[in-house]
Amino acid sequence: MSRDALIFYSEFDDPRAWKATLTNELPDLDFHTDPEAVDPANVHYALAWKPPSGFFSRFPNLKLVTNLGAGVDSLVGRNDLPDVPITRLSDTGMVSLMTSYVLFAAIRYARDIPIFERAQRRSEWRYVHPRALSDIRVGVLGLGELGTPAAAALAGVGFDVRGWSRSLKQIANVKCSAGLETLDTFLGETEILIILLPLTSETRGLLDAQRLSLLPWGAKLVNASRGAVVDETALIAALKSGQIAEATLDVFTVEPLPKDHVFWGMDNVLITPHLASITVPEVAAREVAESIRLVRQGLPPLHRIDPGRGY
Repeated sequence: MSRDALIFYSEFDDPRAWKATLTNELPDLDFHTDPEAVDPANVHYALAWKPPSGFFSRFPNLKLVTNLGAGVDSLVGRNDLPDVPITRLSDTGMVSLMTSYVLFAAIRYARDIPIFERAQRRSEWRYVHPRALSDIRVGVLGLGELGTPAAAALAGVGFDVRGWSRSLKQIANVKCSAGLETLDTFLGETEILIILLPLTSETRGLLDAQRLSLLPWGAKLVNASRGAVVDETALIAALKSGQIAEATLDVFTVEPLPKDHVFWGMDNVLITPHLASITVPEVAAREVAESIRLVRQGLPPLHRIDPGRGY
């Protein structure tokens, strides 16, 4: 008798770690990384990150597709996906990593660390009097499963935190607003902008030249969501003019960032290679296994996304 099989695909994640943790949770599950080494009819589950075009079409009996991460834009709009539940990962490890990244970036700017880094390269003793964190307005753009904990953590260390989302949220000590009609005001009140929006048809290019100009002169920008949420050409111009004084960028329109890209040579840009929040198999495998158990029982999986909305 054939067993349930799962197909794994990712150019970035370690399949050995996932196989060890998933088969520990589900000993009766066959784990495969080579589509040619498994009977396609037995593959009921897919765990994938940015698989190539046509990847899913070879498996006629899929029951569940799980995205290896929080952002599902690479799965939305594909023509090879069957009509099955699509889920994303949202484990505590991802939340902790994103929260720590956001705190690092915001505190780095609040405490003027880039100024001291540049001064050190000049062997210069440079004093800048610190501001109280409660006087620094941090805006979190996107209050989903990563944005909400990040906003709460920023408020917890004492920042004046504002949050913006598609629908209104309630977060202790965070001034929340919602809807495009409030976005301009939100941006105008934000000294340090944290971008944690999913990439959808509505958010692609949302931060164009006009909206970036609404930020207070000399604002700081942190993008840990998707590069295409920001008009990259407009961001470069704003960084050169001083409209945006500093940027921490974990995501880009093209990844890996090309070696000749202007960002590499900009003294006011900190680049990290899309690792603000990554999946930790030892933690996330429990959620993947639980979704498979639920689907086997005919129940909805955890963290199901709506392809129409893109998240």
